[in-house]
Amino acid sequence: MRLIRVLAGLFLFAVFGWGCVLLAIFIFGRRDEARPVDAIVVLGAAQYDGKPSPVLKARLDHAVGLYRRDIAPTLILTGGVGVGDTVSEAAVGRRYVVRRGVPERSILIEPAGLSTEQSMATVKRLMAGGNLDSAVLVSDPFHMLRLRLLAASMGIRAYSSPTRTSPITLDSPTEWRHVVRESLILPFALLRER
Repeated sequence: MRLIRVLAGLFLFAVFGWGCVLLAIFIFGRRDEARPVDAIVVLGAAQYDGKPSPVLKARLDHAVGLYRRDIAPTLILTGGVGVGDTVSEAAVGRRYVVRRGVPERSILIEPAGLSTEQSMATVKRLMAGGNLDSAVLVSDPFHMLRLRLLAASMGIRAYSSPTRTSPITLDSPTEWRHVVRESLILPFALLRER
């Protein structure tokens, strides 16, 4: 009987903890902390035949808007070459933002990362090499908490600015699937950083 109570208590604690993680991801994804920094970092997403996917396009459009508001003089675009692709997400992103008026000299790319962790490790090196100390991170709302925690663990002074125009829209079933997925990834990502 005591074992059942202990197991029930552990189960309730785990469910409560998971609920707190879900809530934190949801709430944090609604915070826009954009402010003047050294760089705007755009996390990659799929590209199709050299064109940004709707998710990547939303992130890039948001970053261009921040750039035009003089939030930062530098854009760092991330994302490697996916399976079956011939060009990186970062290279596609660079072409896209240049066509929208961002000068090439203002763009750095991280064209190899196939995960958030890989991309952010290279972003850290690019920032250190360019004497860039602070960044606004651009991605979808569900991604922002893990991204911020990862940046902090790497010593990057970062602020979040989630896109609001992604097809993974706020309060949609698609967003909730991503929030739930993120809630399962987040604890393991945090443990890996320890």
